[in-house]
Amino acid sequence: MEAEMRQRGSSNTILIVDDNEINRDILEAIFSSEYQTEKAEDGKEGLDKLLAHPDSIAALLLDIVMPVMDGMEVLRKLYTLGLTETIPVFLITAETEPSTLKEAYSLGVMDVIRKPVVPYVVRRRINSVVELFRARKSLADQVEEQRNKILHQAQQIIDLNMGMIEALSTAIEFRSGESGAHVRRLHDITKHMLTHTALGEGLDRETIEHISLAAIMHDVGKIAIPDAILNKPGRLTPEEFEVMKTHTVQGCHLLEQIPQMKELAAFDYAYDIARHHHERWDGRGYPDGLKGDEISIWSQIVSLADVYDALVSKRVYKDAYGAEQALKMIQEGQCGVFNPQLLELFVREEKKFRSLYQR
Repeated sequence: MEAEMRQRGSSNTILIVDDNEINRDILEAIFSSEYQTEKAEDGKEGLDKLLAHPDSIAALLLDIVMPVMDGMEVLRKLYTLGLTETIPVFLITAETEPSTLKEAYSLGVMDVIRKPVVPYVVRRRINSVVELFRARKSLADQVEEQRNKILHQAQQIIDLNMGMIEALSTAIEFRSGESGAHVRRLHDITKHMLTHTALGEGLDRETIEHISLAAIMHDVGKIAIPDAILNKPGRLTPEEFEVMKTHTVQGCHLLEQIPQMKELAAFDYAYDIARHHHERWDGRGYPDGLKGDEISIWSQIVSLADVYDALVSKRVYKDAYGAEQALKMIQEGQCGVFNPQLLELFVREEKKFRSLYQR
């Protein structure tokens, strides 16, 4: 019988708290064939034993009138700690005061068994409740296991979506003669700026993840740009530059045409970034001529990160600049005008980005 009880759950100890030794021995004799037993002669000792190993306690048998700490005080502490939700508590007492019993039930006592106890009655009542608690815990464990499986599957779907998005974006970067590392760097820089600076204030971690994923898709519209313009080694003519500029509008239109993309939490950020990552703080950007705070902070960050990455990376039309020279060019306005706060924070964090170019 004892082996069977052990298989049903790890909590297999009955804790008996009573200041009367005879009562303790009687209760121990009733349950010793089915459970391990622990005994305490006052409430303080009993509470200490329970708190030392709460997961091992199958049930607490608690007298009310005891020295040092009485049963009601023990019960109040257990209720405050939330332990009456996980450990069934039984009052074994001669106390019959209605107000006391009413409070005991309000604090989570499962049953009140009056002294002197009848062995087969007390055994049946306590075993039934213990089995109920074990069944409830088993069900809760199964629910938690299923929950974890569902969360794992959801994460796999998220990872798959991100992998597909990154693959698409990387393919476009390869088409323009750039490596897939470009989109990963923009992801990392965007995430860093939103996580470690005041620019991300008010954004939770999940939103920052969505924005960082969206940054990967900033140049998807380049798929619509002819190779002759996209990979031209020299300066573009004004006419060619006008065609190149359309990749912003082409990008957001492309994203709109993918039904699965519109279901992603990152879609709105991706649309905004694809369309507006070439807008400028002074209003001289494209395609909409947005100015200042009309441009979302995430589009501003991707814009600056994109410029920085272009400067420090080798492209078909230029060699790579050093990080210090690239920063100087950005600060001197050679690459457009940026939000002063964004620029200040970017310069402060820039050295942390250099490791991205050593992989």
